[in-house]
Amino acid sequence: MATIELTKDNFDEIVSGGDFVLIDFWAEWCGPCKQFGPVFERSSEKHDDLVFAKVDTEAQPELAAAFEIQSIPTLMIVRDNIAVFAQAGALPEAVLEDVIGQARGLDMDEVRASVAEAQQGGQAAGA
Repeated sequence: MATIELTKDNFDEIVSGGDFVLIDFWAEWCGPCKQFGPVFERSSEKHDDLVFAKVDTEAQPELAAAFEIQSIPTLMIVRDNIAVFAQAGALPEAVLEDVIGQARGLDMDEVRASVAEAQQGGQAAGA
Protein backbone atom coordinates (compact mmCIF):
# COMPACT_ATOMS: atom_id res chain seq x y z
CA MET A 1 0.00 0.00 0.00
CA ALA A 2 1.33 3.42 -0.84
CA THR A 3 1.57 6.11 1.77
CA ILE A 4 -1.14 8.75 2.07
CA GLU A 5 -0.40 12.45 2.35
CA LEU A 6 -2.07 13.82 5.48
CA THR A 7 -3.32 17.39 5.49
CA LYS A 8 -5.44 19.37 7.90
CA ASP A 9 -8.34 18.74 5.50
CA ASN A 10 -8.16 14.92 5.47
CA PHE A 11 -6.49 14.21 8.82
CA ASP A 12 -9.61 13.49 10.89
CA GLU A 13 -11.16 11.31 8.18
CA ILE A 14 -8.04 9.18 7.69
CA VAL A 15 -6.90 8.88 11.30
CA SER A 16 -10.40 8.39 12.75
CA GLY A 17 -11.25 5.94 9.99
CA GLY A 18 -8.13 3.82 10.51
CA ASP A 19 -7.73 1.30 13.30
CA PHE A 20 -3.93 1.45 13.03
CA VAL A 21 -2.22 4.45 11.46
CA LEU A 22 1.50 5.14 11.21
CA ILE A 23 2.34 8.80 10.65
CA ASP A 24 5.71 10.07 9.45
CA PHE A 25 6.21 13.77 10.17
CA TRP A 26 8.89 14.99 7.75
CA ALA A 27 10.17 17.87 5.60
CA GLU A 28 11.83 18.02 2.19
CA TRP A 29 14.98 19.73 3.52
CA CYS A 30 15.55 17.13 6.26
CA GLY A 31 18.37 14.66 5.54
CA PRO A 32 17.30 12.03 8.11
CA CYS A 33 13.73 12.30 6.73
CA LYS A 34 15.01 11.43 3.26
CA GLN A 35 16.88 8.49 4.78
CA PHE A 36 13.79 7.24 6.63
CA GLY A 37 11.35 7.77 3.72
CA PRO A 38 12.27 4.60 1.77
CA VAL A 39 12.22 2.52 4.99
CA PHE A 40 8.71 3.81 5.75
CA GLU A 41 7.60 3.11 2.16
CA ARG A 42 8.96 -0.46 2.18
CA SER A 43 7.20 -1.12 5.46
CA SER A 44 3.94 0.17 3.98
CA GLU A 45 4.27 -2.45 1.23
CA LYS A 46 4.73 -5.24 3.82
CA HIS A 47 1.75 -4.22 5.97
CA ASP A 48 -1.12 -3.60 3.59
CA ASP A 49 -3.62 -3.90 6.47
CA LEU A 50 -2.23 -0.73 8.10
CA VAL A 51 -2.52 2.90 7.06
CA PHE A 52 0.82 4.63 6.39
CA ALA A 53 0.59 8.41 6.17
CA LYS A 54 3.02 11.29 5.86
CA VAL A 55 2.73 14.86 7.13
CA ASP A 56 4.94 17.43 5.40
CA THR A 57 5.60 19.71 8.37
CA GLU A 58 6.44 22.63 6.07
CA ALA A 59 3.14 22.37 4.17
CA GLN A 60 1.08 21.43 7.26
CA PRO A 61 2.48 23.49 10.17
CA GLU A 62 -0.87 23.32 11.98
CA LEU A 63 -0.68 19.53 12.21
CA ALA A 64 2.94 19.63 13.33
CA ALA A 65 2.02 22.18 16.02
CA ALA A 66 -1.05 20.22 17.13
CA PHE A 67 1.15 17.19 17.83
CA GLU A 68 3.96 19.32 19.28
CA ILE A 69 6.47 17.98 16.73
CA GLN A 70 9.83 19.51 17.58
CA SER A 71 12.19 17.17 15.72
CA ILE A 72 11.83 15.40 12.41
CA PRO A 73 11.45 12.79 11.29
CA THR A 74 9.00 11.79 13.98
CA LEU A 75 7.08 8.55 13.75
CA MET A 76 3.72 8.34 15.49
CA ILE A 77 1.43 5.32 15.73
CA VAL A 78 -2.27 5.86 16.39
CA ARG A 79 -4.48 2.89 17.25
CA ASP A 80 -8.18 3.37 17.80
CA ASN A 81 -7.66 7.16 17.93
CA ILE A 82 -5.05 6.86 20.71
CA ALA A 83 -1.41 7.78 20.09
CA VAL A 84 0.41 4.69 21.36
CA PHE A 85 3.91 5.55 20.09
CA ALA A 86 5.84 8.67 19.14
CA GLN A 87 9.57 8.93 18.59
CA ALA A 88 11.81 11.34 16.77
CA GLY A 89 14.62 10.05 14.60
CA ALA A 90 15.09 7.90 11.52
CA LEU A 91 14.44 4.32 12.58
CA PRO A 92 16.30 1.45 10.91
CA GLU A 93 14.02 -0.98 9.08
CA ALA A 94 14.39 -3.76 11.69
CA VAL A 95 13.52 -1.34 14.50
CA LEU A 96 10.47 -0.05 12.63
CA GLU A 97 9.27 -3.61 12.10
CA ASP A 98 9.78 -4.34 15.82
CA VAL A 99 7.83 -1.22 16.81
CA ILE A 100 4.98 -2.21 14.49
CA GLY A 101 4.96 -5.69 16.04
CA GLN A 102 4.85 -4.26 19.54
CA ALA A 103 2.04 -1.86 18.62
CA ARG A 104 0.09 -4.73 17.05
CA GLY A 105 0.48 -6.68 20.30
CA LEU A 106 -1.00 -3.99 22.52
CA ASP A 107 -4.18 -4.84 24.37
CA MET A 108 -6.20 -1.78 23.43
CA ASP A 109 -8.70 -2.39 26.24
CA GLU A 110 -5.81 -2.00 28.69
CA VAL A 111 -4.56 1.09 26.84
CA ARG A 112 -8.02 2.71 26.94
CA ALA A 113 -8.32 1.92 30.67
CA SER A 114 -4.88 3.43 31.29
CA VAL A 115 -5.77 6.58 29.32
CA ALA A 116 -9.07 6.93 31.21
CA GLU A 117 -7.26 6.52 34.53
CA ALA A 118 -4.67 9.14 33.58
CA GLN A 119 -7.41 11.55 32.49
CA GLN A 120 -9.28 11.05 35.78
CA GLY A 121 -6.06 11.64 37.70
CA GLY A 122 -5.48 14.85 35.76
CA GLN A 123 -9.01 16.05 36.45
CA ALA A 124 -8.64 15.28 40.16
CA ALA A 125 -5.37 17.24 40.29
CA GLY A 126 -7.02 20.22 38.60
CA ALA A 127 -10.06 20.22 40.91
